[in-house]
Amino acid sequence: MSEGGFNTRAIHAGQQPDALTGAVTMPIYQTSTYQQDGVGGLRSGYEYSRSANPTRAALQECLAALEGGARGLAFASGLAATDAVLRALCAPGDHMLLPDDAYGGTFRLITQVLGRWGIEHSAVAMHDPAAVAAAIRPNTRLLWAESPTNPLLNIADIAALADIARRSNVILAVDNTFASPYLQRPLALGADVVVHSTTKYLGGHSDVVGGAVVTRTAELAEPIAYHQNAAGAVAGPFDAWLVLRGVKTLGVRMERHCDNAEWVAQFLAGHPAVSTVLYPGLLEHRNHDVAARQMARFGGMVSFRLRDGEPAALAVCAATRVFTLAESLGGVESLIEHPARMTHASAAGSALEVPGDLVRLSVGIEDADDLIADLSAVLAEV
Repeated sequence: MSEGGFNTRAIHAGQQPDALTGAVTMPIYQTSTYQQDGVGGLRSGYEYSRSANPTRAALQECLAALEGGARGLAFASGLAATDAVLRALCAPGDHMLLPDDAYGGTFRLITQVLGRWGIEHSAVAMHDPAAVAAAIRPNTRLLWAESPTNPLLNIADIAALADIARRSNVILAVDNTFASPYLQRPLALGADVVVHSTTKYLGGHSDVVGGAVVTRTAELAEPIAYHQNAAGAVAGPFDAWLVLRGVKTLGVRMERHCDNAEWVAQFLAGHPAVSTVLYPGLLEHRNHDVAARQMARFGGMVSFRLRDGEPAALAVCAATRVFTLAESLGGVESLIEHPARMTHASAAGSALEVPGDLVRLSVGIEDADDLIADLSAVLAEV
């Protein structure tokens, strides 16, 4: 089922009741191989679970329906999905653009792994379309955007980037992890490829690691699918099933994440210990108008900077009780982290280095009063 509203598709797309038993929930096909009806005679197209697995196929169909794409592909992690896109669509000697505030893991992959393979890159303020257009070279093959970015929560104008990409004969790929397809659908705004860490909001319960790619056209999916099978970083059947389970409640969870994040952001914006709050839902956010135009709501991620610098940021991260000090994001529980020393340590000393006074929150779905009380108690001590 690819029709119907978002929540209907999240529950039913790719997940019809089992034809044999009538089971409503998609089974976990925990198998590595499949009996063949004679040499080369495949039952329902399955031969080996690296190449295809029914549980993974259901997830891929569901994610394609949610993003409005032609084909979805599920991977073992978000970085495995990113790697497949970059290796499948770029060749040695090609150039790509990435945000000057990209996720540290993406930056590390591009600079330390793909750079040695001969892929050139430039970091640019992806929220500034003029800067992006000026940075394109004759050998530019790909624009890699995040929106919102991790952890500075800048917003890229995806429609504007898509226009630049079309005029320049360049592919636009968007990491939609922070927004999720519930809040933002880049393909509808003109992007060619969407990437997710399904570990985050799509899984939603901090119990699975995975990644996904959804493409605008089936043709563009072909080289990525070939890489998926050839390199083998696929989502296992149980991991695919966990993401499918999480996706069913994505809509209702995202509404609560957004409600709570808005309350937390407003609280932080008025606190004397905080110098800056980075949340696209605030009117003073420099990309607020773009976010309001292309997102249904503003998400569950909030970053803020402390007036007393890195020591205060470290003290806040160490002292919260409801917010758990941990990496990752997008789960039902609220998390707090220090990006400069945790998720973005790989960018230290580079142009993408994260400020030491920055704290990043993944705002969960607990009671908002408890989250604000937790932050209030800690900030009173710095």
